Amino acid sequence: MNIRRRNRLWLICSILVGVGLTLALILYALRSSIDLFYTPGEIIYGKRETQQIPEVGQRLRVGGMVMPGSVVRDDSNPNSLKITFTIYDAEGEVDVSYDGILPDLFKEGQGVVVQGELQENNHVLAKEVLAKHDENYTPPEVEKAMQENHRRPAAAYKDNAS
Repeated sequence: MNIRRRNRLWLICSILVGVGLTLALILYALRSSIDLFYTPGEIIYGKRETQQIPEVGQRLRVGGMVMPGSVVRDDSNPNSLKITFTIYDAEGEVDVSYDGILPDLFKEGQGVVVQGELQENNHVLAKEVLAKHDENYTPPEVEKAMQENHRRPAAAYKDNAS
């Protein structure tokens, strides 16, 4: 093989390896910053399209309604901001714990989106809680999930506590 051709071949191979390595590093970095959206029913039974159930430790966003009567504040310490509550949809319910200041629009029976990490027993350790805004805008993915999943009232879940 000609020296010139061999040098070109090595150059092309090194460029391809460099591009592949760069792409792999970019995808690895993006993987850790992606928060997938789930409803409580999708956490329990998996997404409809892929039957994908999130893993313990996975970062995610969960959208649903705050179950009436489920909001419990930590009374052991009066300075504590810890709170636990349950969010639900037509297919299931998920417990959430949060340590921080809740949004002004947060209340029982209200739609919320929590962002955090999935723990054991379908429990979400929230790092951020977003309450539904008082205007008409709702993100399309949340509105679609709410329309598909909120067919029954919250009272239907009180007797079926998991």
